[in-house]
Amino acid sequence: MTDDTPRAHALAAAVAGAVLVGVLTAVQARINGALGAAVGDGLVAAVISFGSGLILIVAITVAVPSGRAGLRRLRDGIGRGIPAWMLLGGLAGAVTVATQGLTVASIGVALFTVGLVAGQTSGGLALDRVGYGPAGVVAVTPPRLVGGLLAVAGVVLCALGPRGEPAAWWMLVLPLVAGAGIAWQQATNGRLRQAIGSPLAATVVNFTGGTVILGLAAAVSMVINGTPAAMPSEPWMYLGGATGVVYIVMSAALVRRTGVLLLGLGSVVGLLCASIVLDVIAPAPAGPTLIAAAGAAVVALIGVVIAVVPWRRRRRTGG
Repeated sequence: MTDDTPRAHALAAAVAGAVLVGVLTAVQARINGALGAAVGDGLVAAVISFGSGLILIVAITVAVPSGRAGLRRLRDGIGRGIPAWMLLGGLAGAVTVATQGLTVASIGVALFTVGLVAGQTSGGLALDRVGYGPAGVVAVTPPRLVGGLLAVAGVVLCALGPRGEPAAWWMLVLPLVAGAGIAWQQATNGRLRQAIGSPLAATVVNFTGGTVILGLAAAVSMVINGTPAAMPSEPWMYLGGATGVVYIVMSAALVRRTGVLLLGLGSVVGLLCASIVLDVIAPAPAGPTLIAAAGAAVVALIGVVIAVVPWRRRRRTGG
């Protein structure tokens, strides 16, 4: 056994953790979708999910010394070194959770997931091109462009393939918008983390902003449509926020060992595979067939791999 064996085992465990992050993301989508269908209002379901997540992440952040230090740096930096736009990442999170509550019960986790991956890949390409993220301008190379187009093709395959009941067009568009929002959120959060040096404090900012926005939207929805007649009694429907906090904290811990590339690939693998399994267990009325969902997931996954793997030409060595 070589000295590298423990390191390889640790990396393998971290990659398995990244896959679990993707699985939890798919589970959260199913939970929030079920809650939205049960209460009859996806926005009310979203504010319940986000609000419970906010309570949990605030408790964790306050309990950890680095989290408290990050909150102090955030307080001292607002209006000085930290511009107001860095505090808006929660808007994209709010859109994502609201989209889960509005669409997943009808179109299924698989179609939602493929749309999310496509939107995130395409949005990431655009944001890298303009240099919005903390890494600055990243060139849009042919592999990244081809990968982004394949991810979008996965959505088209999933949407146009055999399916159950017809779905409203906006249910197919919203996951794409949410995915692009996630790419923007990740870039914004990356810059905020750089400014305050604390992923926990940055997460608190996201959950706070998202909860406020969703609370206002849910209030307007209840004024127009009325309040839910009853809340579901199943405890698992209220675990969406806690699930989100768990995979966010896991991602922050795992990325130090896996790097961004392996974390992203592992989570996408877990996300796509779990979404198909969840749809097999509980099919959605307007969801795609298993074959269509699996085919779209494979195409989207290939696109993500092509987009993120650093393809390099091997240099010829002289003999």
